Amino acid sequence: MVEQRVGLGEIAREWGRIGLLGFGGPPAHILLLRRLCVERRKWMEPGEFEDGIAATNLLPGPASTQLAIFTAWRLRGTAGALVGGACFISPGLVLILALSALFLAGDPPLWVLGAAAGAGAAVPAVAVQAATSLVPGSFARVGRERIARARWAGYALAGAAAAILTGPWLVLVLVAAGLAETAVRARGRSAALPAAAALPALPVLGGLGAVAWVAFKVGALSYGGGFVIIPLMQDDAVHRYHWMTDGQFLNAVALGQVTPGPVVHTVAAVGYAAAGLGGGLLAAAVAFAPSFLFVVLGARHFDRLRANQRVQDFLTGAGPAVVGAVAGSAVPLAASLGEGWQWGVLAAALLWLVAARRGVVLTLLAAGAAGVIAAAAGLPVS
Repeated sequence: MVEQRVGLGEIAREWGRIGLLGFGGPPAHILLLRRLCVERRKWMEPGEFEDGIAATNLLPGPASTQLAIFTAWRLRGTAGALVGGACFISPGLVLILALSALFLAGDPPLWVLGAAAGAGAAVPAVAVQAATSLVPGSFARVGRERIARARWAGYALAGAAAAILTGPWLVLVLVAAGLAETAVRARGRSAALPAAAALPALPVLGGLGAVAWVAFKVGALSYGGGFVIIPLMQDDAVHRYHWMTDGQFLNAVALGQVTPGPVVHTVAAVGYAAAGLGGGLLAAAVAFAPSFLFVVLGARHFDRLRANQRVQDFLTGAGPAVVGAVAGSAVPLAASLGEGWQWGVLAAALLWLVAARRGVVLTLLAAGAAGVIAAAAGLPVS
């Protein structure tokens, strides 16, 4: 690929605009990046842009963020990647930290508690919708063989069980599923367990070290991005370090969905709950750093990565485990609901998102409004 020479100021302006307007998660980010780079400015050929999508989906971490960094790298190398990525991430980060200060305050107003309880009640439905959207592509990847489809189902069930039962150990199950499929397709050829898979066994850290460790797992070890990070964070943030209650964690996930930019911004809300503004900024910096490194150091090798059969085999196994994990994350999230009226909001959100196939942001805003009404009516919201 031949590097373009686009001004850093222009990259900052355009990628910042996408970061500000990118409500709706990865599909919206990809659409906005494609309109800018392929259709409007013609900085990239359509095939090259699609190759970038495919390559970034092979990496752990937030794929749409990595695509934003990659497209900026394509235009101005390392400097472009750093500027474009930072400007893409910053608007959502600023907004989620401001909302965290409001929603996680020691004594927030009643309407804030109601909005948080309502939006949080819809979050398990968002997880189910995210999982269903991943099924067609993942299932098509395994082919038509009955035994391969049976393995797909087994990997998906393993991922779901891991999300429900194991919390931060989920990454081991995802890696194991990928390695199992690699071994099957290689017909007995062995594969060594990547060193990164053993990282969750490191000693438990404390203070800002714990914040950085949780954020690193989110940014570097979460295959599939999005809701795969939820079980990784929930066990640490709620049960291990006690930074948040279950209800506050639901609020953090909802904030990550309604703000522009990647869902990984949720980790900034977790960091804020742990150590205030400094914790939020540290968590975001650590969580997004691997994405910058993957692109800056590896972008020139993306074509070889995509052509590597073992990588493809690994993702054929890890993919359904990711689908199962995303679906399974809905169970502990739903278990966090404490009020009866929240279950009604959850049921309505499931119908709206899964059956009617409506948008996530509108659903969460409507659920938040329902929570405000519930609070005004005197229903419990905490």
